[in-house]
Amino acid sequence: QVQLVESGGGLVQPGGSLRLSCAASGSIFSIYTMGWYRQAPGKQRELVASIIRNSGITNYADSVKGRFTISRDNAKNTVYLQMNSLKPEETAVYYCHSRTQVGLTIVDYWGQGTQVTVSS
Repeated sequence: QVQLVESGGGLVQPGGSLRLSCAASGSIFSIYTMGWYRQAPGKQRELVASIIRNSGITNYADSVKGRFTISRDNAKNTVYLQMNSLKPEETAVYYCHSRTQVGLTIVDYWGQGTQVTVSS
């Protein structure tokens, strides 16, 4: 199993920046990808960004390209999401996600979520 603990959420003004962190523990060796999703009230959870743990290859939602950066520090088993030029409509609970694969078995894990509020 993998445990994920997020930190770094909070209140920020429009145009501001925040950095989220997600520390993983447990069966780290089995992690294939890690990433961030968000869910606004009344909306479906959506992918924000993901990164392949070994190669570092990244993937972003079109809406955040050029403003958000996902990175990882494998020595610390931590993934970061640097969010710049934040918009009010990006207010949501941000969830850390990891996908593990052992053989043909794939399992998804989620953190508890961290609130990001973009408001003046």
